Amino acid sequence: MELSGQVEPSLNSTNDSFVSDPTTVDESAESLAYQISLAVILSVITLATTLSNAFVIATISQSTKLQTPANFLIASLAVTDLLVSILVMPICVLYTVIHTWTLGQIVCDIWLSSDITCCTASILHLCVIALDRYWAITDAVEYSKKRTPGRAAGMVATAWVIAISISLPPLFWRQVKAEELTSCSVNTDHIFYTIYSTFGAFYIPTLLLIVLYGRIYVEARKRILKQSPKKVGKRLTSAHLVTNSPGSVASTSSLQCGRHDTPSSDTGSSTSENQVKVTVSDALLEKKRISAARERKATKTLGIILGAYIICWLPFFIYTLLVATCDTCFNPELFDFFTWLGYLNSLINPIIYTMSNEDFKKAFHKLVRFRCCRS
Repeated sequence: MELSGQVEPSLNSTNDSFVSDPTTVDESAESLAYQISLAVILSVITLATTLSNAFVIATISQSTKLQTPANFLIASLAVTDLLVSILVMPICVLYTVIHTWTLGQIVCDIWLSSDITCCTASILHLCVIALDRYWAITDAVEYSKKRTPGRAAGMVATAWVIAISISLPPLFWRQVKAEELTSCSVNTDHIFYTIYSTFGAFYIPTLLLIVLYGRIYVEARKRILKQSPKKVGKRLTSAHLVTNSPGSVASTSSLQCGRHDTPSSDTGSSTSENQVKVTVSDALLEKKRISAARERKATKTLGIILGAYIICWLPFFIYTLLVATCDTCFNPELFDFFTWLGYLNSLINPIIYTMSNEDFKKAFHKLVRFRCCRS
């Protein structure tokens, strides 16, 4: 082997060569410490990605309140990111640390296909979720009738079909090498495939996400402004009104002006009637404000998801296109950094969804308490 041929000369060297051994040992120790540290950090990221996505899936499956078509898409995204953390990231930890492929060509082909398929599917799931959100906001009444688990399953299936169509072409021109395989990467010599894969997996979905998010933001803004109270000074006192309480009298006194000439019995019934009217009016106003707050939060969450996605994946896809057109621009360490930055998106997605949704938080805490009690 080529490696063993490099070791033999050092064994037959003279005693003078041993003078530099302390320096060599120090460098070797530093390199080993770096590799161990890198392996630990990447392993922690991989484990955290696995656990966070597994918890999202478990939370949705255990809570009937969360089992909606919209959350089905989130669960599917979590499944996709879970596959990234199981099929792709562990092998990448080994390859990133030792920078030599030792698992053979068959595993290399499977790993590359899984990497491209799962990562592309994860990105396309963000488009599916944004599209679902866009339809739910712009055509709420009609889409609520169409928003079924079957439709959500169809959207997920479409995302996977596109992802597989992007990952398959490299398998057709992959040739089995007679010598031992020491590296495992997608061949960038096929510039047309590089353009096809990068645009299909990132640039077109990103453009779609930006357009959808822009439309969602505009529509949500319109709703928020429409739901804002138009009368200055209107108060939300309905939830705390009690019959014959001082608060009720104060709330209804303004409605009784000009009716002092009516009998006492009529005044009593008028007071009760007016009280009900105030309660209904204020309750509707409160409901509108809560709805507007939810719209703001949902829109903000989608913006955070979009921003995190672009930050994580944009450097990788820019660098991939650059390397395909410039052979001397390739740097292994920089490529590894951009690759793991992209994988980090699979960890960020479940954190954003669970932290921004109160129903997810409650169901997650309930699940954790249940697990702790059973243990």
